[in-house]
Amino acid sequence: MGRRVTVATCALNQWALDFEGNLQRILKSIEIAKCKGATYRLGPELEICGYGCWDHYYESDTLLHSLQVLAALLESPVTQDIICDVGMQTEEYFLPRMLQSLTKQETVPFGDAVLATRDTCIGSEICEELWTPHSPHVDMGLDGVEIFTNASGSHHVLRKAHARVDLVTMATTKNGGIYLLANQKGCDGDRLYYDGCALIAMNGHILAQGSQFSLDDVEVLTATLDLEDVRSYRAEISSRNLAASKASPYPRVKVDFALSSREDLLEPLSEPLEWKYHSPAKEISLGPACWLWDFLRRSQQAGFFLPLSGGVDSAATACLVYSMCRQVCEAVNNGNQEVLADVRTIVDQLDYMPRDPRELCGRVLTTCYMASENSSRETRDRAAELARQIGSHHIGLDIDPAVKAVVGIFSLATGKRPLFAVHGGSRRENLALQNVQARIRMVVAYLFAQLSLWARGARGGLLVLGSANVDESLLGYLTKYDCSSADINPIGGISKTDLRAFVHFCLEHFQLPALEGILAAPATAELEPLADGRVSQTDEEDMGMTYADLSVYGRLRKVAKTGPYGMFCKLVSLWKDVCSPRQVADKVRWFFCKYSMNRHKMTTLTPAYHAESYSPDDNRFDLRPFLYNTSWPWQFRCIEAQVRRATKGLLREPRLRGERRLPAALRSRPRFLRPRLREAQVRFGSAGAVPGAASLAWVAVGTWGQSPPLAADSRVQMVSRLLKPPCLSFLFLVN
Repeated sequence: MGRRVTVATCALNQWALDFEGNLQRILKSIEIAKCKGATYRLGPELEICGYGCWDHYYESDTLLHSLQVLAALLESPVTQDIICDVGMQTEEYFLPRMLQSLTKQETVPFGDAVLATRDTCIGSEICEELWTPHSPHVDMGLDGVEIFTNASGSHHVLRKAHARVDLVTMATTKNGGIYLLANQKGCDGDRLYYDGCALIAMNGHILAQGSQFSLDDVEVLTATLDLEDVRSYRAEISSRNLAASKASPYPRVKVDFALSSREDLLEPLSEPLEWKYHSPAKEISLGPACWLWDFLRRSQQAGFFLPLSGGVDSAATACLVYSMCRQVCEAVNNGNQEVLADVRTIVDQLDYMPRDPRELCGRVLTTCYMASENSSRETRDRAAELARQIGSHHIGLDIDPAVKAVVGIFSLATGKRPLFAVHGGSRRENLALQNVQARIRMVVAYLFAQLSLWARGARGGLLVLGSANVDESLLGYLTKYDCSSADINPIGGISKTDLRAFVHFCLEHFQLPALEGILAAPATAELEPLADGRVSQTDEEDMGMTYADLSVYGRLRKVAKTGPYGMFCKLVSLWKDVCSPRQVADKVRWFFCKYSMNRHKMTTLTPAYHAESYSPDDNRFDLRPFLYNTSWPWQFRCIEAQVRRATKGLLREPRLRGERRLPAALRSRPRFLRPRLREAQVRFGSAGAVPGAASLAWVAVGTWGQSPPLAADSRVQMVSRLLKPPCLSFLFLVN
């Protein structure tokens, strides 16, 4: 009996309810695995019906068609002489008649079991089980399972690949064994993108790494491994062997099949490799671009329409389409016939051959700068120059006639004409006039998406792209039904900080110098009148907070699951060097007031690529009310109580961290102070980190206890004169 096995795992771009396409991709992957000499093939979770079926799982049709595909797989000669792990939902213990006639059995074992072949033992866990505190592979390994498989449906989130790889390598480091992870890839029909990353590991080492992002619908990964390496690795771990002696046995399903062959001595073994990670900026350049490609080809549209404002967000969206075009050209150059067929369908030219990303971008991307009287020459020029550099078909137009017409209708009906704040108008008037501009841009965008190709004599329509980032969505810093309302939004799950890093990446790697000016410019909506021809409005001033702060609020609210009070408690510690408790309280109150006031906007968010763990998307990732008591009376009272307690506590019992001794000047005088000092330590805070912030220096002093006693105010004045640090704003003494 041999000892070397060749196993295969897959990353497949399956599509929910596309049973015909899913079947063909499964069969193709099995054929590739067999051609590479594999005797075991693992597929991703729910590969027959597709992972993102959601409520369709409750339909009997979904189960019926899944069983029909399973029957087709069992009938196919492709599935002979190989063990295939194929994923679909299960419901019955008794096999349906269509399968009984093929397998010649009436029932099938249902539950936890392992496969015992003639030469090894195989155990399977499903996706999330790898992430649980006590994964099934632990007990399986102790019971003698040598090959672990995981049919996964793990979607992409920025910086997630490290955790996935670490979990697999740690599983085989502690317990020994071979681990195969298969995963979905591509857009399955909704906001998620599955990023492949199929892998094979053994005894803590990676032996094969699949691509994280690619346009290939089928990717098969194989490795040839020696089962004896697993056995010898386990033999020397005495603690594992002791635990194995007490393990409960798994039921075994005997399979009259061997993964190895008798004559395998000369089979070359796979060598360990170092996993290659992408930077977050490169992940953004690849993941959302692949997602856009799947949406474009599967929606059977002719391209995208993007309102290009000259700011970072819309520029980043344009760069993602350009990155998509680069990947399409690269895939075609590498011989991917499926991508070539799809792009020819999209551009409606059967002999088209994409060679230049800029030329392809001109066919599939229409950008439009929609100017108003509040738009600056700088943003107009930046948008036009970026469009020229990426090759998009660019349109410049003026929306002022439409804005004046809509405002004129209101004035005609009411006899009132609203004014901007700088012209004497109220806050309500000012906001309404901004929203009219934003909403007209949305109407114009959809008009041009439907008819611009018609005007150019081409067939088809365009998908409208949104460009609101996750931080703006979280706060609701967008107009409901403005240009944030689109068909899809490739940056809606990405923070402003990460987007700026991505634009820097494009500047360096895509040679787009127009991005330099875009990065240097202040973020602005340009919805209020200019001041001497220059922008007078910035996003961060409008929001009353920075984008960096917004990212912190988002992670605490969603990932750390904090409400107003819990967020305050964490930020008091996190920002202790830059903010007083009062300032933290004011920041938290302001955020939650704005967030809850605008939460209703999340119900209409454009479907966005999910890349960040704190996405506020009400439809999928953030199931919370959209009608709040925006004054948060109980929660804010709790915060106020803590602010008062903190201030009072500083006078009585400071907590000293980063302590150091008092200056010698204080320790040496006055004489009555020295003998009774129980605590002579000081901590200086940092001034200037937040404008107007009070720096705190805490001094803990024991009982004064000597005559003549000084009044508290005199003590503060005296010690202040002694210390006189340049950053000292307050000095608190403890009696």
